[in-house]
Amino acid sequence: MRVKTGIVRRRRHKKILKMAKGFYSGRRKHFRKAKEQIERSLVYAFRDRKQNKRNFRRLFIVRINAGCRLNGINYSKFINGLKKANIELDRKILADLAMNNPETFAKIVEAAKAAL
Repeated sequence: MRVKTGIVRRRRHKKILKMAKGFYSGRRKHFRKAKEQIERSLVYAFRDRKQNKRNFRRLFIVRINAGCRLNGINYSKFINGLKKANIELDRKILADLAMNNPETFAKIVEAAKAAL
């Protein structure tokens, strides 16, 4: 019994080639090259979604540390003081406060210092 894969294959190829739009040269035109590149690209995308979280956390810590040093305390003592004072703000919020609302951040630093 012979089974032809005409429409199934075409759909599969179209799906891959649609994902490969914007790639350079044969990587967008030829199915095999496009498929190889899509597999690589999806691996990079998965990996970088994880790395993105790490990079933003690093940025938040740098911003918080800069704000802390303007208020006469270092980052590690500040975080320790927050824990002892039962202030549960995440680093994203603290970094935003340090950048955009220095007065509010200074009050939080004073509360952290008092708890130490």
